Amino acid sequence: MPNVSGKVVLITGAARGIGAQTARELARRGARLALVGLEPDELAAVAAELGDGHFWAEADVTDGDSIKAAVDAAAEQLGRIDVVIANAGIAPIGTVRKSDPRAFTKTIDVNINGVFHTARAALPHLIERRGYLLVVSSLSAFTPIGGMAAYTASKSGAEALASALRTEVSHLGVMVGSAHPSWIDTDMVRDVAQDLSAFEQMRKRLPWPMRSTTSVQDCAKAFADGVERRARRVYVPRAVALMHWLRNLPASGVVEILMRPTVRRLIPKMEQEVDALGRSLSERNQKLQG
Repeated sequence: MPNVSGKVVLITGAARGIGAQTARELARRGARLALVGLEPDELAAVAAELGDGHFWAEADVTDGDSIKAAVDAAAEQLGRIDVVIANAGIAPIGTVRKSDPRAFTKTIDVNINGVFHTARAALPHLIERRGYLLVVSSLSAFTPIGGMAAYTASKSGAEALASALRTEVSHLGVMVGSAHPSWIDTDMVRDVAQDLSAFEQMRKRLPWPMRSTTSVQDCAKAFADGVERRARRVYVPRAVALMHWLRNLPASGVVEILMRPTVRRLIPKMEQEVDALGRSLSERNQKLQG
């Protein structure tokens, strides 16, 4: 297995959560990091924690010019870019019937268009280095559940984009993979649990491994391992691979029947909680996304 020592890895959404912890894990393995995101204070703090020889830049992945400027600046300062992890993402709360339409379209913009802009900006550098792009999708890409329509649609799109892009650039020496974490103990997951008790109750009723929670440290290690082996797929935890191969099961009539009593009870409660909140994004993401 190759290692990442001396390699330059650019991560979007690197200010906190999976992005920041993956940066720590890769730095521990000898990589140099380029941290990109919307929270400059947090990015600067993570970069300072990593020590000398790293880079950070504020950029919006939904703005092609913004992310291109950050990618090019990272390549100029660090000398090259070997790996890109398209990690930036948001998760709205609520159902299609009740959520703010702007939250739905913003989720698509960040989680799909953001991957496109990141990949397009990074490809010249990755082609030069015969590098690797890891697109962070989700378990949700193949396990749709009520209350997560926007997130599921966007992460399914991100997975499909990664698969199509892999066929476009493999002859250029660039490998593209997709990562499929389940519930990771991050700010984003905790924000949803805090905002919507009904959603948290429904999540706990899902069959294993759809309900399992993984620490951000274990997720970061899995991502770093995936980078080192230029993985086609990264599953966190590994049992998520089972759901990938059984991806038609969660949307099947059997599971629908089993979940029907829970859905009938908790979806209306979820919609009431979203109405009471008066927003369809977490409080932090509402401020960041405008």
